[in-house]
Amino acid sequence: MNTAQLTEIFRDAVITGLKVGGPILLVSIMVGLFISIIQAATSINEQTMTFVPKLVVIGIVMIIAGSFMLQQMVDFVHRTFEFIATTV
Repeated sequence: MNTAQLTEIFRDAVITGLKVGGPILLVSIMVGLFISIIQAATSINEQTMTFVPKLVVIGIVMIIAGSFMLQQMVDFVHRTFEFIATTV
């Protein structure tokens, strides 16, 4: 394996990681921002007010997008194994 091949595998891993983690991170950031705005407007500083809604929304996102994320990871593993098999 040369450097270009390793770079290709690494690039594919980073893109797959972004596809898998992106939906959860984006929704978590949006919910956190929304809750922070509400807390700033009402002067309520309760820690569970940010944790519980994020947990619930992340669970919903996992239910909705879980099959997509799992398929992305399986496809990455297949591509990596095929790449290793063809280079050996």
